Amino acid sequence: MRLESSRTGFLHTDLGSQYRSTALETALKQHAIRHSYSKRGYPYDNSVVESFHASFKKEEVYQRTYKDYHEADLAQLEILHNRV
Repeated sequence: MRLESSRTGFLHTDLGSQYRSTALETALKQHAIRHSYSKRGYPYDNSVVESFHASFKKEEVYQRTYKDYHEADLAQLEILHNRV
């Protein structure tokens, strides 16, 4: 798992098992990233993020072809930092 962080941040996820793994929690702690979870049975706090991801995919991801994962990752990070 590769996580890079230049400052303390946070990651908000639902309660899916992939987000509660020991490996993820260890990596987040190593990079000083706080982990916050949705409340059980309360999916509404994720709706804003889900809507953003849907728009982002329609407007950017599905409109381009990337030669590899690294190129896609860099392009999307650049867009997020320049537009947000």
